[in-house]
Amino acid sequence: MRFARTFATCSTAFAVSGLAAIGTAAADPVAIPFQINPAPFGNPNGSFDAFPGRCAAVVGQQSGVVVITGSMPGGWGCSISSSVSWINLSNGATGGAVLSDGLNGIPAAATLQTGVGQVALILTTASGGTTTPGLATFYVP
Repeated sequence: MRFARTFATCSTAFAVSGLAAIGTAAADPVAIPFQINPAPFGNPNGSFDAFPGRCAAVVGQQSGVVVITGSMPGGWGCSISSSVSWINLSNGATGGAVLSDGLNGIPAAATLQTGVGQVALILTTASGGTTTPGLATFYVP
């Protein structure tokens, strides 16, 4: 019985400290990576004329806002002028956007006003041809 009480006390203390850590971490922006495989036939390595787009959904900077950008250093890696379609599964809101053109040294990005909740999005490249769209689901605080 003494072991059970000690175990329960330690488990509760561990759980409470873990929840406190989660609460403080949620205030920091989080990048959720996903990938688009544009060529040929969804080859994950891309090809000499089309690279795999490595994108990220950045949440936590502002409440109800998601920034779609590249997951590589400096925000690079996502295909320019790609289209984004999204749905907030919690509140039913939908929308679309187009990533910027990446000119003047500014990486391609799009800011989505999704509202708070579970969001699913599909990102397709503007290049056309055979592509596997990038798909991501995440919670927007």
